[in-house]
Amino acid sequence: MRRARGHIKELERGKRYTVVVSLPVDPVTGNNRRKSVTVRGSRVDAEKKLAELQHQIDTGSLAVPAKVTVGQYLERWLSDYATPNLSPRTTEGYRTIINAHLIPALGRCPLQKLTSPMIAAYYREKQEHGRCDGKGGLSSTTVRQHAMVLHKALETAVVEWELLARNPADKVKAPRVRQREWTPFDESGAKHILKATRDHPLYPVFHLALGTGMRRSEVLGLRWCDIDLERRAIYVTRSLHQLHTGEYVIRPPKTEAGKRFVKLTPEVVDMLRRHRAHREAQAAMHRIELDEQGLIFANTDGSHIRPDYVTKVWAQFAKQSGLQGVRFHDARHLHATLLLKQGIHPKIVQTRLGHGSIKVTMDTYSHAMESMQDAAMENFDALIFTEDAEKGT
Repeated sequence: MRRARGHIKELERGKRYTVVVSLPVDPVTGNNRRKSVTVRGSRVDAEKKLAELQHQIDTGSLAVPAKVTVGQYLERWLSDYATPNLSPRTTEGYRTIINAHLIPALGRCPLQKLTSPMIAAYYREKQEHGRCDGKGGLSSTTVRQHAMVLHKALETAVVEWELLARNPADKVKAPRVRQREWTPFDESGAKHILKATRDHPLYPVFHLALGTGMRRSEVLGLRWCDIDLERRAIYVTRSLHQLHTGEYVIRPPKTEAGKRFVKLTPEVVDMLRRHRAHREAQAAMHRIELDEQGLIFANTDGSHIRPDYVTKVWAQFAKQSGLQGVRFHDARHLHATLLLKQGIHPKIVQTRLGHGSIKVTMDTYSHAMESMQDAAMENFDALIFTEDAEKGT
């Protein structure tokens, strides 16, 4: 490892010295930087201090002051970290939070002087008066999103860019969010929605979502080449998103677990065969062949179906079916819940849903796990206790 450069200036022979070391280039401004320390003592003391500073710089344990504001840092973080590493839609959401809230409130503060109390005060202010239209505060869920973005950005300043020795957001508690109450949605409700939408163009989308537990973005991103009807399988390799600008983007799954092989039921396979036949007939009318690279679910002209339109239509039919409040995403939850209640191993459910860990699956569907435990206990007596009970022991 190349050692940090430095030198010693004598101020008062044998009594006082200035130790100067070269610091890493400021990742925000691109400027060269130096750190100087006055040492009172002998030259040997100054040499020890120089070696200590060089070691701290080389190992990354020295907090390097940077003449940069929180606003300058967040703008650079968006362009140099978020944009190349996160999905366009995620980056867009982060940019909105940063430009509309974080920079106006904290942007002028020097990054090195941002403290935990300042961050805590920001959270309180947003909860009380955070709306951009001045009509009250933001919800705990929204402020918690602000906290997540700020913490993530500051963590980069600590771990990767070495601008801070510690993350001032670490010990600040984000607002607590009440767990969302589950809207009653079971197999009966699913049947009602499928029956109500049978003649609607989005029926195949709803059918597949209920039958696979796939996310909306994954369903809308499917191509014909992604399914193998003979093997009754779908290969999930991408997702479709629409940005606030109206632009559509295709992204690979965020994690390796998101890239997965999902088996299909015979009913889902039959539905997809019928849907393909319908799309082939539409293509034949225009004297073209169905494109294997084309989207499975698209408008008649082949254009993308708007994700929010799918959500809107689902909500309309859910309301008509007496299931007001049941979201499209609840089809995913229902799929997982029904599998678990059938005794399917949680690892299989995790794989089908594309969760990064089985802990996510277990935590999300703890309500289903509890009912499974109840059923197991009802059957347990028959395994070892029933015979003793019959004998009266």
